Amino acid sequence: MKKASFTFVDRMFIKPKTLFVSVVLLQLMLSACTISNRSTINYAGKNWNDYAGDNTKSRYSTLSQVNKQNVSQLKVAWTYRSGDYSDDLKTTIECNPVAVNGVVYASTPTLKLVALQAATGKEIWRFDPLPPEVLQKLRTEEKIDITPGTGYWVNRGVKYWESGKNKRIYYSAGIYLFALNAQTGKPISNFGNNGKIDLRQGLNRDIKGMHYNSTTPGVVYKNNLIMGSTVGEGPEPAAPGFVRAFDIETGKLNWVFHTIPQSGEFGNDTWGNDSWKKAGGVNAWSGISLDEKRGIAFIATGSPTWDFYGQDRPGNNLFGNCVVALDANTGKRMWHFQTVHHDIWDKDVPCPPNLVTVKHNGKKIDAVAQVSKTGYVYLFNRETGKPLFEIEEKAVPASNIPGEHTSATQPVPIKPKAFARTGLTVNDMTNLNPEAHTFAIDVFKKSKSGPQFTPISNVPTLIMPGLLGGANWSGASFDPETNLLYVNSNDLPSYIGLIHNESGKPYPYKNTGYNRFWDPQGYPAITPPWGSLTAINLNTGDFAWQVTLGEFDELTKKGIPPTGSPNLGGSIVTAGGLVFIASTKDEKFRAFDKQTGKILWETKLPAGGYSSPSTYLVDGKQYIIIAAGGGGKMATKSGDYYIAFALP
Repeated sequence: MKKASFTFVDRMFIKPKTLFVSVVLLQLMLSACTISNRSTINYAGKNWNDYAGDNTKSRYSTLSQVNKQNVSQLKVAWTYRSGDYSDDLKTTIECNPVAVNGVVYASTPTLKLVALQAATGKEIWRFDPLPPEVLQKLRTEEKIDITPGTGYWVNRGVKYWESGKNKRIYYSAGIYLFALNAQTGKPISNFGNNGKIDLRQGLNRDIKGMHYNSTTPGVVYKNNLIMGSTVGEGPEPAAPGFVRAFDIETGKLNWVFHTIPQSGEFGNDTWGNDSWKKAGGVNAWSGISLDEKRGIAFIATGSPTWDFYGQDRPGNNLFGNCVVALDANTGKRMWHFQTVHHDIWDKDVPCPPNLVTVKHNGKKIDAVAQVSKTGYVYLFNRETGKPLFEIEEKAVPASNIPGEHTSATQPVPIKPKAFARTGLTVNDMTNLNPEAHTFAIDVFKKSKSGPQFTPISNVPTLIMPGLLGGANWSGASFDPETNLLYVNSNDLPSYIGLIHNESGKPYPYKNTGYNRFWDPQGYPAITPPWGSLTAINLNTGDFAWQVTLGEFDELTKKGIPPTGSPNLGGSIVTAGGLVFIASTKDEKFRAFDKQTGKILWETKLPAGGYSSPSTYLVDGKQYIIIAAGGGGKMATKSGDYYIAFALP
């Protein structure tokens, strides 16, 4: 074994009501004091200013009106329904709402944008980005079939921006980025083409007919709106996931960072056989973090395409599966770290990095914490990219697929330990009942399995963590009061094999589907936990606690301890001592004690909350809001709800 290599920075940077309101103001002042010595980070407080709360993607709020002592009293304050869901098509809502100055901005199952009164949920305005005539044009002229329930119909949030009286919302739908007047919902006429731009600029490649959109809002540095994208994953040809910066006022393209290095660029030699010319993927699809003081944008990239076969792209394939620090003003790479070499497991780095401050070896260090589908947390010095805890390059099995040259080693952090299982043995097979156990053992014996990074084979292969992670797009929340990182994760294997493709296709192989390893009754076919919530002390790299997240009510009623549940969606953490999270397939919304992991409150939602909550203050009252859109990859009933909770 040897220590993993990393690339250092290329250059350095340099009445009762009156009494109640008074108490609330005092709480806000005290909350602000607890973090005043941290930095100038604009953590969420009265407003939930941004996707994931702030530019550091902390998902932290300074509000404490709702706290450990009173959270059990939370009630529904208001419910909003958009009226545009489809249970047949399994539409969903993954939006983390923005709340600014008494207005909530959120997207609906069919990507309409709504502005709601934050205290009542009453609709102020609604904008439809893809009316029938636009959809028809996309289908006929662009050869893009945008159908509800598909990957095009996902939006995880919007970007609020203001300069003086100029207040805008930026969000994407289809192949377009829209700029709207935040007060009226009308397009900004001088942005691009009457309020929208085509996101495919700067790719220098014809991608007509290929999947291309952006599901997650960008970040703003000076006049740069920095955006990632979502692209196809193969086995058909896919677009490259270059990161671009657009002028915040006009939409003009300012700079491009080639996530697949072009000729003469750093990393180009990691794409053998000139595969960089046609390769796709390597996209920052999950969002971007920003250190505004230093002028550094941090991206986390997906895998190269095709996801499960890389014979045509020999080499490590930079900047696939990387954390990359970019000069936010120019797009120049400053440092990077690759978490998976030559990925053939779809192990995207699935969420924006958390920008954190930790105490390491007695010193305060501004750092980058990256959770992953692999179940690991990678922690780096923010300026240099040097790992704070040792990362080893460990030997891994080689592929038996002809022509496939997998990397001989993969980087594995020594600390923190994995927060999800990183492989399977026969002892992991379910004991839920004799039928399930027999089924699981039989599949296990007929399959290829082993530690993480066991290559997918022409024999069905069990992958653990599965394609949902580990962690997924919801990422982690960070508490600057305690330096604890909270991450929800899945323990649900995927079951995939490679089979010969039809003649004339781009690749000689295709996969047998995105299969999850269920038992005959529809439960994960391994021993619990099937979903977890973990608190990790980033100062020490040790777990503070780990608990199951979610349950199956019918199993609990039989006396089986809560098993945890498959989950998609994220958490927030507050100065009130709470971690709020929905995300679970049991359709519940919970509040945990952030110090112990004890459940302090839970409620059943009308549909699954496969999203991340937000919290804000209006007229002296703290609200916690969650989208309950159901459907999606959890395949439960769909919904169209935004539900806000508050104290009576």
